[in-house]
Amino acid sequence: MNSLVDTKVPINIDNPAVMFCEDLCIECGACRHSCETDASANSGSQPVCVYCGQCTIVCPSAAITERYDYTDVKKAISDSDKIVVFNIAPAVKVSLGEEFGMPEGCLSEGKIVAALRELGANYVLDVCFSADLTVLEEAAELTERLKSEAVQFPLFTSCCSSWVQYVEAFFPELVPYVSKAKSPIATQGNVVKTYFAGKHNIDPAKIVNVAVAPCTAKKHEISQTNTDYVITARELAKWIKEDGINWDDLQAADYDSLMGTASGAGVIFGNTGGVTEAVARTVYYQMTGKTLGEDYLNFQAARGMNGIKTASVNIAGKMINVAVVHGLDNAKEVVENIIYGKSAYDFVEVMACRGGCIGGGGQPRTAVPTDDNLRKSRVAPLYKKDSDAQLRASYQNPDVKAMEAGV
Repeated sequence: MNSLVDTKVPINIDNPAVMFCEDLCIECGACRHSCETDASANSGSQPVCVYCGQCTIVCPSAAITERYDYTDVKKAISDSDKIVVFNIAPAVKVSLGEEFGMPEGCLSEGKIVAALRELGANYVLDVCFSADLTVLEEAAELTERLKSEAVQFPLFTSCCSSWVQYVEAFFPELVPYVSKAKSPIATQGNVVKTYFAGKHNIDPAKIVNVAVAPCTAKKHEISQTNTDYVITARELAKWIKEDGINWDDLQAADYDSLMGTASGAGVIFGNTGGVTEAVARTVYYQMTGKTLGEDYLNFQAARGMNGIKTASVNIAGKMINVAVVHGLDNAKEVVENIIYGKSAYDFVEVMACRGGCIGGGGQPRTAVPTDDNLRKSRVAPLYKKDSDAQLRASYQNPDVKAMEAGV
């Protein structure tokens, strides 16, 4: 049998995202195989942690888990001088119910809001609001680049913090081509402690801002943001169960009104291809001044579970070449093809986890490892929520318009 050093992925004791319990390890090698192949996070003979948490998804014995922060959030709730604000990421809405016996991919955001209020939340907001803000920023960057003839490399998305870590570690020459837009969770943190705090006349120093995410990497990302804690979907489920809240008895509740409105474009951020589709909708408007056509409301070329998806989109007579990539092994292939001149794109979306955020390292372990049937089950309700939405593009969000106008 191989030694433990050979079979497990090395996790430092100070890793902010994941932790390892040696007593539970069965030395199967699944975590290391995932890190070295699916994540392609190799530097010499040692994997480099990009905090994606896929090792937690493939580990059959749960020896590797997210680093728990919910106990600190509980302490903040018990502090009468603190205002605790929770923000729910889109991919959590279609996964958390699985922890309580609901069908795979069941949309349960109303119950999640209710559960957070039971746990003591002062406010509950929708991260899709800031997904709309991220879309507007990335679309503006892309529109500006499309007007330039001197751009050498495509605009790469910046929403996935594991992808950003990966670029910094393995392709630092491409960092200038990564979008300057912050991820929706990072943006939400900043907006909560500025605009939101001002509208509610709350001292920002009293706010404890908590993101509920499908992702372990956000635990690392928040060190540079105004988000105080990230708890994963699994972590929230653990907390709900420990506090004895009966999930079945919860009645669906609504988000707080301020920053509670989101477009369908913000919703589909939770799955692979969603960012590309959302950005295309807004770029179309920015370049044409016209409302969206059906082709841009249902961008089929960006959808599906193929690891690398490519398409050309005609906007205002200009062909825009895009690539949608999920899984860092696929990202490595696409990036190397770009660097060596084998492929050329204007926009490249990258998500570290297969399926995008719906397959994130902090999601319920309904299947170990997660399979594509489960991923597809989680994707479907996000597209359904988008197709049912009255507002399908980020630039149409009235709450975003009000914030930008200072109302």
